[in-house]
Amino acid sequence: MSAKIFATAQDAENAFYEALERADLELMMAVWSEDEDIVCVHPGAPRLSGVEQVREAWRGMFAGGPHMRIRPVQQLVISGMMVAVHNVHESITVQGEAKPRPPVVATNVYLRSAAGWRMVVHHASLPASGAPAAAAEPPPAPNQTLH
Repeated sequence: MSAKIFATAQDAENAFYEALERADLELMMAVWSEDEDIVCVHPGAPRLSGVEQVREAWRGMFAGGPHMRIRPVQQLVISGMMVAVHNVHESITVQGEAKPRPPVVATNVYLRSAAGWRMVVHHASLPASGAPAAAAEPPPAPNQTLH
């Protein structure tokens, strides 16, 4: 079992993006469930499943050390007692590049377990061409009136 316990799905989400920015494999894998049914899809890459495939993909990505700033913006959350789905636009700046990269759209799924909240799915992709770019700040909250 992972040593870290995330009390909320948002705590796990924060740790995920911290690990990504720091290129910290140990923290990254502490966020993930140890279940073999986990799934990770990076932009333009094949689906990875299981702890070993996911770990090796992150190990390869982190081999060059930290060199990106990744800020999740426009977060939409669907949350229940046992599962939470976070959809974000990832604003990415890479060291040495003059301007930010196009935003990546990511969906992160967290499952509540005896070990706290853990990631079970990370699916990231580039938005369709012609799609509007992510704004720096989230749009105002919609009116909650149903009728």
